[in-house]
Amino acid sequence: MSEKSKFSVCAATGIGSMPGGDAREAAKTVTGSFADGQGMPYLAELPARGPGADMIGRTVGLLVEMYGHVEPSGWRISDRPGRDTRRARSWLGEDLDALEEFTQGYEGLLKVQAVGPWTLAAALELRGGEAMLGDPGACRDLAGSLAEGLRSHLAEVRRRVPGADVVLQLDEPSLTAVLLGRVRSASGYRTYRAVDRQVVEGTLRELLAVNGEGPTVVHSCAPEVPFALLRRAGAGAVSFDFSLLTEREEEAIGEAVEGGTQLFLGVVPGADAASAALSDPGGSVMGVRTLWNRLGLDPGTLTESVVITPACGLAGASPAYARAALAHCARAARSLADNPE
Repeated sequence: MSEKSKFSVCAATGIGSMPGGDAREAAKTVTGSFADGQGMPYLAELPARGPGADMIGRTVGLLVEMYGHVEPSGWRISDRPGRDTRRARSWLGEDLDALEEFTQGYEGLLKVQAVGPWTLAAALELRGGEAMLGDPGACRDLAGSLAEGLRSHLAEVRRRVPGADVVLQLDEPSLTAVLLGRVRSASGYRTYRAVDRQVVEGTLRELLAVNGEGPTVVHSCAPEVPFALLRRAGAGAVSFDFSLLTEREEEAIGEAVEGGTQLFLGVVPGADAASAALSDPGGSVMGVRTLWNRLGLDPGTLTESVVITPACGLAGASPAYARAALAHCARAARSLADNPE
């Protein structure tokens, strides 16, 4: 397995978002939940604070020479940095301050998340109100701006946490819709034309390369994750909701594992209503063992191929449940490592 795709042995981590609006409390949770090598801490996102703290707004704040503001319909491109862009950057600064405080002396994997170029293009509006996705030139400009912003962001994280091996996660929940021409226009009466798969792959490759030889992961909590395309684009790992996996995708899973791609498996529910699911760490990963057996994969490869996560972000959970869910991920990963068969 290449260094670029290698994460810690049977680790656990979160997706990105956390409940509430207290940056210090969130940083304390995501670092404390994975203390003593039990998993991978990450830079928490707190969308409950409002526009600018949401996943799109946070990534808009990273863009270079490209700005955004909030309209009733969502984020729209601006000529200059306004209040919404400044707020996004300010909240990111708070989150970085909090992370730095709770990672003093830390050495190991540390994950940061940003919205990928295609989900961002599907969500961001041009001045006329249509998505950037409908304009190939705008998509290219957006990807270039995002790449520059991510380079600066990753450098800042490394400066603040010098012992960290920084993992770059691109969130692409709209990727399948982009590939299949399912993204709706502003009017809702039509959909944007599907983007050529080679163009999608090439753009993702350029963005993932921003992290150099560092580990990379692409996350999608939507159905029909394009595993083969993400592998070709250079993703070291693919993160997805395990409950959405279908038999049709199992062959792609097997090929990914045999090719050295890691899987971030979302097996822990992200909502309080499912709190009973946190009572049995071994039960949470039973489906993973079953899948390995069905594919004829060596159970011994589980410890180097799998990272356990919640099914999606935890922004909608209570703080108590979010803490419990992350701790459960670590216990489930330990169960899988101790008893892979």
